[in-house]
Amino acid sequence: MKTLILKVSLKEEEDGRWSASIPALPGCSSWGYSPEEALENIKDAAEIYIEDMLNAGEGLPQPSNEVEYMEEPAVAVSL
Repeated sequence: MKTLILKVSLKEEEDGRWSASIPALPGCSSWGYSPEEALENIKDAAEIYIEDMLNAGEGLPQPSNEVEYMEEPAVAVSL
């Protein structure tokens, strides 16, 4: 199993909620009431996004400064 590591943009909104998005996955975003909740939610959103990409026959994002593949699991989306 490979692990896909994706850079996350995390920001506190004016209303106190936290938004999270993944630049390498356009349109993949989520939010939470804390940074931890936003990160957990964006991980779930990324898993669904990538599953949809694979089901549609699209390739995975190519390694770049936004995406990294590792052989050993880390805190990331498992494929």
